[in-house]
Amino acid sequence: MRRWADLLIAALAGAAHALAFGNAALWWLQLLALAVLVWRVNGAARPARAALLGWIFGTAWLVGGTWWLFVSMHRYGGLPAWLAGLAVLLLAGFLSLYLALALWWYVRSSARTRLWSPVLFAAVWLLAELARGVLFTGFPWVASGYAHVDGPLGTLAPYVGVYGIGFIAAWIAAAAAKLIGSGSRPRGWAPLLTALLLCVVASAVPHDFTVPTRTLTVTLLQGNVPQDEKFSQEHLPRVLEWYAEELEAATADLVVTPETAIPLLPQQLPPRYWEGRELHFAQSETAALIGIPLGDFVEGYTNSVVGLKNTRAPHYRYDKFHLVPFGEFIPFGFRWFVQMMNIPLGDFDRGPLNPPSFEVLGERIAPNICYEDLFGEELAARFVVPSQAPTMFVNVSNIGWFGDTVAVQQHLQISRMRALEFQLPMLRATNTGATAIIDHTGRVVQELAPFTRGVLTGPVHGRAGLTPFAQWASRAGLWPLVVLGVALLALSALWRRR
Repeated sequence: MRRWADLLIAALAGAAHALAFGNAALWWLQLLALAVLVWRVNGAARPARAALLGWIFGTAWLVGGTWWLFVSMHRYGGLPAWLAGLAVLLLAGFLSLYLALALWWYVRSSARTRLWSPVLFAAVWLLAELARGVLFTGFPWVASGYAHVDGPLGTLAPYVGVYGIGFIAAWIAAAAAKLIGSGSRPRGWAPLLTALLLCVVASAVPHDFTVPTRTLTVTLLQGNVPQDEKFSQEHLPRVLEWYAEELEAATADLVVTPETAIPLLPQQLPPRYWEGRELHFAQSETAALIGIPLGDFVEGYTNSVVGLKNTRAPHYRYDKFHLVPFGEFIPFGFRWFVQMMNIPLGDFDRGPLNPPSFEVLGERIAPNICYEDLFGEELAARFVVPSQAPTMFVNVSNIGWFGDTVAVQQHLQISRMRALEFQLPMLRATNTGATAIIDHTGRVVQELAPFTRGVLTGPVHGRAGLTPFAQWASRAGLWPLVVLGVALLALSALWRRR
């Protein structure tokens, strides 16, 4: 009965862990749920048992955090409900193997580590999260650090990024679990107090690494086009007309549409439609970033953003670099699965990793498309040359694939973390939400109500400068964190040999 109870506790803790994503006020629940996992893993007699507990926790966490994938595959992709549900479960189960392996190693290695086993747990947790976020193109959605965008640990973002926050959170949770398990003996306080002291010191150090530049007025469009109407011949003319009217009516310095707001290639649009937009912005003081697919059958297709403004230079173009598996490229061996779904434009080409910014009145605006703002280390590549570094980000998204679900608020939470890491404002122009202006502190300044058609206009204050995270991640990516995790595991092995 105890064995079965442990499995149930791990599943419930994983489900509770998922609740901290999409509701930033529940940052404490992430720590509590993780502490419960450590408590049961510390009681596991064998590494295999710990691995099973970790796999169940991880599967419950990822199913609870990404269940909305079911909506895209079933409602819009046409998969049978049982198959779509099974696909979500299998994906979560596969990605949880990283955590299972990490906890297997943790129990195998922690028997003689004693006092500093919380640091060992934090190391294996960090490596598991890095593996999930990088391998096979990565799927870092609901990485543990995102839960702390409004919590005390959020102040660490400009230094260590989202994975570093997850490392510190795991250290605190494991130290708390060990303290309770030790009966509050004095030695049990040391790991917890050390982690908390690091957080206090980081919070006390001045961390305004960027300085104000110029204030722009921006207009963000939210078309609220249901995904099943996006390519409909019945609804498409009205959608194109609405975007054309709002683009021409905008008087701000910059107007931004969502991802693929215009869902057809320029050559597929009604006569003079695209040429009309080009002519308007060539004669206007307003600049525009417009989401539209580009390419052709011969050269291939890209998910792109086109920048239009009053200049004789060629139009600015940004092509999405980090593509979504199954939605934008087909992983090897899975074409049969994609062919079962009714999803158009399912195979795109990639753009460059480090594209130039779109300049508007001296501000360097760095677009990224939907899923790309999960990868802070890739956005950091744009900061290698400080004089050309962005002064603000723009994320254009279409979360319409996932319906009225928590995915909208989860993605907003992710964008807020990027603003914290780089101390730059983030503009979000989305199809169904959350369309918002986020300042350099990660605070939502203005936001449209999700799942409504609307226009958001407001000021955004550019920022120049590099945070510590931008400096080291732009040059080394995530390798410093990998080295940290591996070094701690190596120290643990040396301790055991002693």
